[in-house]
Amino acid sequence: MSTNVEARPKSMLHHLFVSQAPVSRRSYLSTGFSLMALKYAVEGAIAYALTGTLPSPIIYLAPIAKMRIALLGASPPAWILALLLLWTLPFAWIGVTMSVRRARDAGLHPAVGLGFLLPFINYFHIAVLASLPTRDGSDARAATSEQDRPLRAALLGVFVGALYLIPVAAIGLLLGENYGAGIFLGAPLLSGALAGFFYCRDAHRSAVAAVAIGVATQLVAAALMVIFALEGFICIFMAMPIAMVIGAVGGLLGRSIAGVRRRNWHSGLSAPMLLLPMLIVAEPSNRVERVVTSSVEVDAAPDAVWDVVVAFPEIPTDTTAHWLFRAGVAMPLRARIEGNGVGAVRHCEFTTGAFVEPITVWDKPRHLAFDVTAQPEPMREMSPWPSVLAPHIANGTLRSHRGEFVLEPLPGGRTRLIGRTWYSVDMAPEPYWASWVDWVVHEVHLRVLSHIADVAATQPVLPVGLTAPIRRDTAGQPD
Repeated sequence: MSTNVEARPKSMLHHLFVSQAPVSRRSYLSTGFSLMALKYAVEGAIAYALTGTLPSPIIYLAPIAKMRIALLGASPPAWILALLLLWTLPFAWIGVTMSVRRARDAGLHPAVGLGFLLPFINYFHIAVLASLPTRDGSDARAATSEQDRPLRAALLGVFVGALYLIPVAAIGLLLGENYGAGIFLGAPLLSGALAGFFYCRDAHRSAVAAVAIGVATQLVAAALMVIFALEGFICIFMAMPIAMVIGAVGGLLGRSIAGVRRRNWHSGLSAPMLLLPMLIVAEPSNRVERVVTSSVEVDAAPDAVWDVVVAFPEIPTDTTAHWLFRAGVAMPLRARIEGNGVGAVRHCEFTTGAFVEPITVWDKPRHLAFDVTAQPEPMREMSPWPSVLAPHIANGTLRSHRGEFVLEPLPGGRTRLIGRTWYSVDMAPEPYWASWVDWVVHEVHLRVLSHIADVAATQPVLPVGLTAPIRRDTAGQPD
């Protein structure tokens, strides 16, 4: 007589976190309601302690913790936010694993259970799983279970790796406000190694499969970062190329560790995993000043261009704007100036606010230079939620230091207009992120310089000997 060991979990913790046994409708519903009540009790108590108000249980139907942060007051401590995120992760793990097991019990592919992670439709997904009856036939379930073993190993590896990366990132971002090598190199490497190990620990699997698991871990972690409102789509898009490469290397590392098959395998991996959060918080700043130079040629003389450089009118905002600006990157709108000469203050207004630029060089009509004493946020992140927790948006991770315009006369009454911006970015690896910022700053330059060129080439000019202004067309010829 055969015995199904998984049918009798050793304990409630085993049932929730470890067991691979199918989950019945009754168990799925009772566990879900019990955990929801526990989560509300703890988070509600924290909210009450901070604000003196007990939140409504309806609020806790929101799909992510970000929707409930407003209940903690205007400026909750960063450690409270990190604690709540860490507290949420075990519930996410239980929800995913039990949904996968419930799907298998209902005769569906186990991957159907991953719908638990999809915001907005996850409650509908839970209701469907809770309504489906158990599929008859223990033999068929056993055969399906054996066929699903590689898939289960892959799911286990991906979610262990991803759920390790999220708290590590939260500790670095919310507590340390640090975007160093620990976040973008160490965390993807170790999360990929965890995924590769758990995928390969029970059977020999190919290097290609281990690489795929490492990459998949980064993709799932990125999705969780968006779901938990730790990042938006633009920064995730920029971070994913390096994260996937490092994650792939991590997958191969985990496969190698699994192949060793020694009793103390964990000693070589657990130490860096445990130390990484502390190293992330303590990692020093890595600022290096860089400069971006862009230029256009203007069909107007330097004298005509100068006045537009100092203060240019509204830049039309239409569908021709670069997709970066339509996606939320701060877009230049207009510039105005208070005063004249050195000491005047120029205000270059963007969609997120204004740069405050005291003039340091006023060499009309050749050279205008300025410092940057205040700057707005670099972007409004694309996200399904009203805002994200990413500190880099507001803490000066990207900082503009100074800028200049140089006007060089060209033959035929034309001008070469050069714009330069000096900036620093406190994110590692700095060369990688600087390549993205160089591109963004160059697009900002081109939008401003091209607009100045258009305005200067078409504004009224008064040639010597004439008393009425004439207007140049876009080719630089008088109308």
